[in-house]
Amino acid sequence: MTIHFIGAGPGAPDLITVRGRDLIARCPVCLHAGSLVHPDILAHCPAEARIIDTAPLSLDEIIAEMRAAHAAGLDVARLHSGDLSIWSAMGEQLRRLDALGIPYSVTPGVPAFAAAAAALRRELTLPEVAQTVVLTRTPGRASAMPPAERLETLAATGATLALHLSVHRLADLVQALLPHYGGDCPIAVAFRVSWPNERVVRGTLDDIAQRVGPTASERTAIILVGRVLAANDFRNSALYDADHRRRFRGGAAGDRP
Repeated sequence: MTIHFIGAGPGAPDLITVRGRDLIARCPVCLHAGSLVHPDILAHCPAEARIIDTAPLSLDEIIAEMRAAHAAGLDVARLHSGDLSIWSAMGEQLRRLDALGIPYSVTPGVPAFAAAAAALRRELTLPEVAQTVVLTRTPGRASAMPPAERLETLAATGATLALHLSVHRLADLVQALLPHYGGDCPIAVAFRVSWPNERVVRGTLDDIAQRVGPTASERTAIILVGRVLAANDFRNSALYDADHRRRFRGGAAGDRP
């Protein structure tokens, strides 16, 4: 048997990979983060599947369910929201499974920051505007930030920022970003992106707190900051430039794109 960790995407049930969907459909046990994973995704489970909401469970209780499935020889679909590579709490589960000798696989999902960029219809990297996207968060009670990863330090790069788990501290992060990005810098807050009640608020660092209002107390939001969110006067990339020689357009086989 195998524990299949699956990124279930940001919300919309059709924003899951074909591989993830097919794995769910053949697993007789499904563990899902019920507070974050869209319930319609569970429709892919087999009719007689054992479906367990892990939201109220501790790590020990989750691992106990996995051990029971392992003992019974039953494959498990372990669903997390978004993509598993960031803030999924997958690492601590894998560490325990390694110690127990229980096999597992990992299937990626659509991350929230990508869904937010799609909702905004913006590219997060533009030539000579920004070529770096920083995925980060502000500190909270559950997790402190490493000293070298202070928001002010990351903001000094001028890169596009994708801030997770931080909307409840919107006023504080605006104050931290203002010296580096300026009050006119575009910012967008996407609440429950790709869900039916999605709400996207656009503004600048100067006015975003006022535009968002009391909704900022909700935590299911992604914040994007950077000049790319409003840039229109930027240089075309070399990728489709007729005068740029590359491997697939007049260049030698060894030429880089």
